[in-house]
Amino acid sequence: MITTDKLIEISSYLTLVHHIKGRIRVRVNPKIKEQSGNITLEDINDIPNKIEGIKKIKINKIIGSITIEYDNKIFPDSLWEDLIDQKNLDNIVTILNKLEKKVV
Repeated sequence: MITTDKLIEISSYLTLVHHIKGRIRVRVNPKIKEQSGNITLEDINDIPNKIEGIKKIKINKIIGSITIEYDNKIFPDSLWEDLIDQKNLDNIVTILNKLEKKVV
């Protein structure tokens, strides 16, 4: 389960690089490694298996960016903008928790 506090922590390290419908690229501040030691690259790569509507995630460790391909019908543009701007995070958490895939 995703919490608002965790989303605030993660989003504070993200800066928007590029965004078109269905694809967003964010720069990740390297300090995230110091503060979020319990989040691994494997956790990030596994997100498409855990959240409905996230199609693919590509991590570029050299430049410190993450590209997310997503279903725009499930995740509207405004949701991503709110995440980066740290707005309406309670709403985003509710949406993400509803979309969490059941692991059998």
